Order: sequence, then C-alpha cells, then structure tokens
Amino acid sequence: MQKIKIGFLPLYIKLYDDTSPELRPRLEKFYEQMADALEKRGLEVIRTPFCRIEPEFRKAVAEYEAQNAVCIVTLHMAYSPSLESAEALLQTELPVVVLDTTMTYAFGPDQDPDEIDYNHGIHGVMDFCNLLKRGGKPYAVAAGHWEHSDVLEQTVCCVRAAAAARAVRGSRVGVFGGCFQGMGDFQVTPQELAERFGAELIEASADEMREYTRSVTEEEIEAEICADRERFRFPEPIEDGVYRANTRACLAIRKWIEAKKLDAFTVNFLKACPAYGIDTMPFLEACKAMTRGIGYAGEGDALDAMLAGALIRTFEMASFVEIFCPDWKDDRLFLSHMGEMNYRTADGTPEIRMRSSNYTDSVMPMAGYACYRPGRAVYANVYRDETGYCLLASAVEMQQITDDKNFDSVIRGWMKPRIPVKDFLRKLSEHGATHHSLLIYDAEPEQLLYFASLLHMKGYII
Repeated sequence: MQKIKIGFLPLYIKLYDDTSPELRPRLEKFYEQMADALEKRGLEVIRTPFCRIEPEFRKAVAEYEAQNAVCIVTLHMAYSPSLESAEALLQTELPVVVLDTTMTYAFGPDQDPDEIDYNHGIHGVMDFCNLLKRGGKPYAVAAGHWEHSDVLEQTVCCVRAAAAARAVRGSRVGVFGGCFQGMGDFQVTPQELAERFGAELIEASADEMREYTRSVTEEEIEAEICADRERFRFPEPIEDGVYRANTRACLAIRKWIEAKKLDAFTVNFLKACPAYGIDTMPFLEACKAMTRGIGYAGEGDALDAMLAGALIRTFEMASFVEIFCPDWKDDRLFLSHMGEMNYRTADGTPEIRMRSSNYTDSVMPMAGYACYRPGRAVYANVYRDETGYCLLASAVEMQQITDDKNFDSVIRGWMKPRIPVKDFLRKLSEHGATHHSLLIYDAEPEQLLYFASLLHMKGYII
C-alpha cells in the first residue's frame, strides 16, 4: 500500500513565546515524537514549525498544498486562538483530521500544576472545531492519550478515509456486459458518475473483449497457472482445458484493466460467455484484482466497484460483499456472492474449485472459495434516497468459523451486527439500502461517515 502524505500542523499561541519561551523545547520534542509515531504507522509526514499567527498558518497550508498532501492533521500544542488558523483551514480544499491528545496521561490532584502549561490544548481544539463547524468544513476528530489508547491508529484510519474520498475523484471504472437487467438499486449512468463523483465509466464491447481474449498467449496462461499453484489450494482435480479457458478469461480481463488504466471494474456474469468475447466468468481475476487494489462489484455495479477500489487502496482490508441469508437462530447474517471476494480478507488460503452451476453456455467457471476472516469491521452501504446519496455504516463482528465444511464451495462469512438482526435488517430497508455493500476491516463507523461527508453524502450509523 502506498504511503499517504499528510501535513502535520502544530497549533500554538504567540503569547507563550513572548512570555514563557522556556515551554517550547519540551513541546517541540512532543510534536516530533507524534510525527515519528504517525510515520511508524505508515504515513508520510510533512513537518512544520509551530504556527501561532495567521500568516504562519497560511504559509503552512500553502506548503502542504504544494507538496500534494492528502489531508492536514492538526495537533494543539497549547491553546491556540481559532481566528488565527480558521481562515487558512476553511479556505483550503485539504480535509482536516484533528488529533486531540496531550503528553501527560494522569491529571489528578497529585499532579504537578506546572503540567498545565503542557497539557491544555484540548480547549483550543474546542475553539478550533467550533469555527470549522460553523464554516461548513468537514473534519474528523480522534481523541485519547497517545500512549494509553488507540488514538494514533484512529487518526491514521481517519487519514485513510480522507485518502479514499480523494481516490474516488478521477476513478476510471470499467463495465463489461452492462447491468443485470431489472436490477435497479445500484444503477448509475456515465453522466451521473462523472458529475457526482468525478469518475469516468468505460464500457467494453464484445468485439473489444474478443481481441483481448485472442491476445492471451499460451505462455501467459501457463505462467498464471503456475503462480496459482503456489498461492492457492486445490482440493480436487480440475480438467486442464477448463482451467486454461478460465485463465484465458481472467487474463483477458487483466489486459483490459491494464490497457484502460482502470481503478475498478464490474462484470455482468450473464454476458461472460463466448458470444460476448470471453470464455467464461472471470471470478478469479475479480478476486486477484481486489488484492492488487482494483475495485470490483458484481452484476454491472459501477458505483460500488468505484467505492470498493477507493477503500481497498487506502484501507487494504476491504471487500465487496452481499448479505444473502439471515441466521435467525444465532442472530447473525450470512454473507456470500457467486465467487468474488478480496483475498486479503480471507481466513486462510482460498481453495480453487469448479462452480456447481452456470447461467450461460460458457465453459464452467471456477473460483477460489474462502471464509471471511474473523475480526471487527464496518459494514457500509451507499444508496440514494429522495434527496441524494447516503452512506450507512455499522460496526460488526465477523465471526470465527471452524465448522463450515458444508460451505467449502461457497464464498462465505457470518456477520454479527451490534444490534439484533431483525432490527438491523429493518433499519437497512427503512433507509433504502441497496443489496450490494462493502466490508472494511479495522475501521470505525465514524471514519466511514467522514469519508461520506467529504463526498457530500449524508451519513448514518446503525
């Protein structure tokens, strides 16, 4: 994953430099300590001298813009009058993430009162955020002690959300086979995708895909099969001709992705057949592409493919998902799809198997099946209501599964929401959520709402 560049803005007050210059060395050391900590968590940090008055803030922000930072992370070193910084932050297009922390952990009656000078930035944060809110600037806040909480990890996740929103703009989304006929909840026109999200929809014709298929060489097929033998399990034999046809289809899609410089793509499985220029449905390439940071969603869903690509490239542990069945007994939901998942989210090594059914006259498709790995995640759904685009986010737990032998030929996962399944499903449909969704591991709903706000979507937490 490429490092995300941030401007790290230390807010201070000139009064203290004029009256108590001895405070600065310890505070500067803490700022550097926080910059190092963010770098160790995968960010590229642009450091800045302490900013106290408006011209210093404007200079810092201009530097961040010039260096193509993704966002600005602020750290109040002390109280800082908000009118000194507000205009520079309100006028820049760079998103803002507020790191709300102080150097000292305990501040009870036994603390040295001199520590007040080094630990009172939080009311500066309140002053600052009030002006951001009044000015209509989207921002995120991560609060907690830097050493005794996960505030630094949460800060990084907020930065990733900002980077994901930025990645949506300019996305190139490929569509092969159009949308599944009659499936209306996620459909979006090329014009709407361009005007609303700044993304370009690129459709592939059957003739174009036929040329990509013809261009795949036997040597390329053999090399891909050899690579598969190293990274997947094969519990049962697969006929050589079928495997080669599936691999040719996958490589044709890959050539299309590379030729068109796609950031995401979607395939209508009903058109993945020889009549439309491809041997069969390229399930394996959909999965492999997601592990490379290319977004994917099924059935011609360009919207969720675009969003999946942006989130996978920034959070990495994210995938296109679909709720299939309720487990009323154990109060959880079964996630699945025909054969697509981001293998980075798999629990163990995927197993390559033939599908048990086919909906076209193509060669029988094969897929790499696995269970979603256990852990906390956010279930996210982007949909449209009568006012425009919205995002729902819900904290969920993907469950540890050990007895899923019955499902070894199925993409599978069991998701437990924080509220009863009956209420979760009711709320989803009351909002108008679509049937295609996204799963983002190691994130929080508030970070997805920040992502939504940067794309001018309304956000809701279930």
